[in-house]
Amino acid sequence: MTNDEIVSVLNGLVETCKDGDEGFRTCAMDASDTRLKTFFTNRAQTCAAAALELQALVRAYGGDPDNSTSLGSAVHRRWIDIKALITGKDDRAVLEECERGEAMAVTSYSQALARNLPESVRAVVERQYQGVLQNHDQVRSLRDQYR
Repeated sequence: MTNDEIVSVLNGLVETCKDGDEGFRTCAMDASDTRLKTFFTNRAQTCAAAALELQALVRAYGGDPDNSTSLGSAVHRRWIDIKALITGKDDRAVLEECERGEAMAVTSYSQALARNLPESVRAVVERQYQGVLQNHDQVRSLRDQYR
């Protein structure tokens, strides 16, 4: 893989993380349960930290890190849809929409891991992927508690 290809994959994941940060913050604003607000806020912070880590890798490979959400991406559009769907909805609906957003993040990371990444980059992406899977599972578990 060339450095440009690595940077492209990493910047795609930066966008995913930024979209996740925005999405979790939206969910925190719209949830009524204070425990959910705290959970979503913490997950947003985790996404922001993951984006920073990926941006550092982008720089290490000679690229310019993405600093915004992916205005044109399907993930960003999905989070916008989520915001529209959960406004005024109950916590279960917030969790259901959040789970859909996290499923998209799982897909983004899976696609990145299918690429021939350098081992040092793969290790970071794999570690973050495990966190994304954990987020998805926690959201699903919380959703099931609200059924």
